[in-house]
Amino acid sequence: MCEIFGFSADKEEYVNEDLKIFYSHSNMHPHGWGLAHISDGQLYIEKESIQASKSNYLKERLAVPLVSNMVLAHIRYATIGNIDRNNCHPYTKRDNSSRRWTLIHNGTIFDYPLLNRYLKKQQGETDSERILLYIVDEINKKQRLLGREADFKERFNILDELVAKLSKGNKLNLIIYDGEYMYIHTNYKNSLYYLERENSITVSTLPLTNDSWENVEFTTLTAIKDGRFVAQGTNHGNEYVDNEETLKHLYQIFSNL
Repeated sequence: MCEIFGFSADKEEYVNEDLKIFYSHSNMHPHGWGLAHISDGQLYIEKESIQASKSNYLKERLAVPLVSNMVLAHIRYATIGNIDRNNCHPYTKRDNSSRRWTLIHNGTIFDYPLLNRYLKKQQGETDSERILLYIVDEINKKQRLLGREADFKERFNILDELVAKLSKGNKLNLIIYDGEYMYIHTNYKNSLYYLERENSITVSTLPLTNDSWENVEFTTLTAIKDGRFVAQGTNHGNEYVDNEETLKHLYQIFSNL
């Protein structure tokens, strides 16, 4: 599949070393890389549809200090969608209150018909982009009912409900950033870890150092702000387990790329 990385801290920190280790895994995930980070209060996204370890741009980018309190990173192993920049993560979109949502995904949506409505609206071809469009639409729907911008608790409850629905029968390892809070979720065992330091939390598909990384809370949406866990949702229990049917489905998709 893919690998995902998230970093949240209460102040700006250097993240180059963790990112270099993360991107070194791209030999197994050669179909693109992406990076989102906050700098001077602005969100910047950089990505290419080439293997991260072969990118001269990324090498030069990480040769100078990257200092931030929020970082998302992704390396892609294509399953749905051709090898193209529009199919590289992160994806980002503003809701009707101008809040900017950013998403990275490791997994596959095998069956969720409500996402099909976005096939003609998306810029790329991935199910991951459709997940983001769906989330933003649901946020907008709630805000229209409220007649105002949704607060954190309301946003969290919407995501908690959507993640429970989307994860049924699907592999859904996600990191989402809404401009203030980072939301993390896994329903595939031993495929998302976190390291809590004094002022920060780092999340990664695989441990990046010899420190004591722990498994992210399983089948449960968790929210992080400024390097601290701040909320935990309902344990929906929708574990994803590889089986012959889904593996055959993935093989058929990949053979057509």
